[in-house]
Amino acid sequence: MKKLALPIRFGLVTCAVLIAYFLILSLFDKHTNPAFSFFNALITGFGVYEAVRLNKLQSVNTFSYTEGFKTGITTGFIATLLFTVFFLLYTTEVHSNFLPELLETFNGTFTVDIGMVTFIVAVMGLATSVVATLSVMQLFKNSRNIPQNQ
Repeated sequence: MKKLALPIRFGLVTCAVLIAYFLILSLFDKHTNPAFSFFNALITGFGVYEAVRLNKLQSVNTFSYTEGFKTGITTGFIATLLFTVFFLLYTTEVHSNFLPELLETFNGTFTVDIGMVTFIVAVMGLATSVVATLSVMQLFKNSRNIPQNQ
């Protein structure tokens, strides 16, 4: 359980920042513009970065690529799953006109239901978590390159 405490903590914080960002966008009526969702990748990436960084600082001698990868993936998946639950509650209970407003931005070219949109939000978040973790681990992995004498 001790190994899961760090990713859970950072996953919760990352999710809280994602929710706050979404609610701030909704205050300015920009939450239906999909272009603003690209900032979610930066938020998720920073949460994964901090979790892996702290994991490496806590276990300098035993830190491995696998441990860092598990920490990053767990952090991102927790944040994504909790944000997806928030998104589902928001679109069904708080702002029931959200889906028609979102689809208006695409000029009505799509016909989807709330389940499909929630699934898309979850898949996008999970994919972002994987890409962010793979990117962050390039910074924190131990290099096995043999230095060349020059």
